Amino acid sequence: MPRDEERRMTQDQPSVTDESATGLHPALVATAIALPVALVVGVLVAAVMANSTPVREPVAVGAVPAPLSESTQCADLLGALPDSFDTFSRAEMVQPAPPGAAAWQSDETTEPIVLRCGLDRPLEFDQAARLDVVDGVQWFQISGADQGLTASTWYVVDRAVYAAATIPDGTGPTPIQALSAAVTAALPQTPLDPAPIN
Repeated sequence: MPRDEERRMTQDQPSVTDESATGLHPALVATAIALPVALVVGVLVAAVMANSTPVREPVAVGAVPAPLSESTQCADLLGALPDSFDTFSRAEMVQPAPPGAAAWQSDETTEPIVLRCGLDRPLEFDQAARLDVVDGVQWFQISGADQGLTASTWYVVDRAVYAAATIPDGTGPTPIQALSAAVTAALPQTPLDPAPIN
């Protein structure tokens, strides 16, 4: 057989496959490469997700004079409070938590909303005080700006017990509206009792 014919026959023969050269099928090799890559991607995605979901710590609510905090009116109000509103959801409180208190947290702000029931009448609430009416509930607002705070405290002043909600600035009207609905559902309206003007 002439050499040219030998070369043509050699070229026409099928080439040796990767499987026979290495003993491994190409799909097995691809899988062996893809699995570690997928594992690394999975670990990275899990790390990003863990960092994007903040862990909510219990809210520390300090004790203040609240002589009626264990009254039936406060129990009724606490039972009527919503579990969530807007971006806020009910928060666990550091124990021992004061009676008559509730708190909510949001992922959008570091400051919680705190409600306390059974408080004394606020000293600033007198006959000249400006009131805000929200959904039929009369509120007396004390801004925290004078004390350098970024929250205001809103007192319910037309019910048998005083309740106060400390709300971070910039949260919008939803929290006070949701709390007004709970106050209306739990506590009947009573006449105002402001302090006399001195």
